[in-house]
Amino acid sequence: MQKLNFPTYSFRFKNSENKVSIFDEIRKRFMVLQPEEWVRQHCVQYLMHEKKYPKSLINVEKELKVNNLRKRYDIVIYNTDGSIHLIVECKSYKIAINQNTFDQIARYNLELNATYLMVTNGINHYYCAMDFKEERYQFLRDIPAYSKS
Repeated sequence: MQKLNFPTYSFRFKNSENKVSIFDEIRKRFMVLQPEEWVRQHCVQYLMHEKKYPKSLINVEKELKVNNLRKRYDIVIYNTDGSIHLIVECKSYKIAINQNTFDQIARYNLELNATYLMVTNGINHYYCAMDFKEERYQFLRDIPAYSKS
C-alpha cells in the first residue's frame, strides 16, 4: 500500500482467500484492505495517538439518512454529551480532493451538526470549523486535540 502523510503506525493484517485484511480497532474486526480503508485506519490511529481522542468516543462507518437517502460516514468523534465533535470523510489516496468532497461532508453535517470537519485522502488533509450562525465553514491549520471540557 501507498505511504501516507500520517505518522507510521502498527497494524494487524491477515490473509485469507487471497485477500489482505486489516484489523479495525473500533469495529473490532478485520476489514478488506482497500485504498480507502488504508486511509481510514491511519486516520483513526492519528486521532487516537496524536490528537488523544478516546477510542470510546470514535465511531466508524455508520449509516445516516441525508434527504431520505442512505449514506455512510467514515469517522465520527462524539463529545461526552453525545453531540458530534468531528466528522471525517476519507477518500482513497488515488482520489484528488475537490469541491464535491466538501459538498458531501457538508451534506452529512446538515444531519450531524458536527463542530469540526476533516477531509483526507491520506496525502492531503483539510480541516474546517463550522460557523452555524453564518452557515459556512472556515478552514483551519489542524483540528484541536481532545479536551474533556
